[in-house]
Amino acid sequence: MFFNPAYAQSAGGFGGFSSLVPLILIFVIMYFLLIRPQQKKVKEHKAMVESLQRGDRIVTQGGIYGKITRVRDDNELEVEIADGVQVKVVQSTVAQKIGATEITKS
Repeated sequence: MFFNPAYAQSAGGFGGFSSLVPLILIFVIMYFLLIRPQQKKVKEHKAMVESLQRGDRIVTQGGIYGKITRVRDDNELEVEIADGVQVKVVQSTVAQKIGATEITKS
């Protein structure tokens, strides 16, 4: 006979807990590598959006550079993107606040 008969083994000292350890370990690793950094990034973005004020230079998620000319109460901003050209932008679509030195003309 080529195969040995398979016999059922009794559970180890920990029983079913030893089979849960890898699952728990995977969840902990995923939390520290994916979930926690994403929560931190969202919190930083929210704080940046709430701190926006008139005169700040911004970049929207669409890639439009501009200067805030008016902050409205209903989560809207008026942004000047060129001389005399103003657009309304939702506050949450602001990707980043930039300094005047970061805008380079090419």
